[in-house]
Amino acid sequence: MRGEKAVIVDASEESITLAASMLKAGRIVGVPTETVYGLAADASNAEAVARVFAIKGRPAGLPLIVHLDVGASIAAWALDVPDDAFRLASRFWPGPLTLVLRRDPSVLTAVTGGLDTVALRMPAHPVAQRLLAVFGGGLAAPSANRFGRVSPTTAHDVFADLGGEVDLVVDGGPCEVGIESTIVAFDGGEVTILRAGATSPGEIAGVLGRQVRTVTGGLVESPVRAPGMLESHYAPDTPLELCAPHEAELRGAELTSSGLRFGMLSLGGVSAQGAAVVWDAGGDIAVLARSLYRWLREADVQALDLVVVALPPDEGLGVAIRDRLQRAARRSKSP
Repeated sequence: MRGEKAVIVDASEESITLAASMLKAGRIVGVPTETVYGLAADASNAEAVARVFAIKGRPAGLPLIVHLDVGASIAAWALDVPDDAFRLASRFWPGPLTLVLRRDPSVLTAVTGGLDTVALRMPAHPVAQRLLAVFGGGLAAPSANRFGRVSPTTAHDVFADLGGEVDLVVDGGPCEVGIESTIVAFDGGEVTILRAGATSPGEIAGVLGRQVRTVTGGLVESPVRAPGMLESHYAPDTPLELCAPHEAELRGAELTSSGLRFGMLSLGGVSAQGAAVVWDAGGDIAVLARSLYRWLREADVQALDLVVVALPPDEGLGVAIRDRLQRAARRSKSP
């Protein structure tokens, strides 16, 4: 099937069995999770993992997340797992939380980016769970898109980006969460959020009984300890201009007389008079997260000159949304 257009299949048991058999044979499969669609390969197959990097155009040395079945043992993949990690896994797995732990020597260095740590997650999506159970191992699965571009939240997105190279895409419907998992690392007694995501700092602090440090900004460490830590990422072709809500309205008024075709994207309640396209989450932060990547993709389809984004509050799920938008905007240059 390599070199041909990928086949999109439904989430029937027959399709799950087919996908698992292809993964065992070293093929690459687009799979749904509750966060975004992943580009999955057998995490124990070095050739398959190398093909994931090649398909994405992903630089070597960046770690991948290994997705595990709900019955899997962390101890099979990681050494000296701290109690804090077990507490978080017990509360949030399966779900949108990734734990960065000291890797077992059996884990491929290609998966870990040559680091002595491995990133592990148990996805909550029922299709992903069924596939992992049938497959019977770990799946290395970064987002199923070209490196640095907007993450996919539907099977169609995967097909549009990678249809000529991925071997199969399992259609599990639109992703419920819509943004990537939170990534947490452990260093001695310190717990650090390396990437904001769908599991909020407040939720993590509530389980651990103390506040946790959050890494913000662009590329803060070399080598990169986890996915999604590069300064520019998640970016559409359309330039983004990030503003506070009241500034977005003023900017929209300026652009109305400029002749530029612009879109307005917001949590809600922002006047968008003059905008060619309006994306409004109706005040629901979960809707904004679920819709964000779809809207950024639509901006490219609409061939807009610019998207003005009214940033959501810097709290809860808004922390992760702002992180994605800020990284996407760093690649943009306003007209």
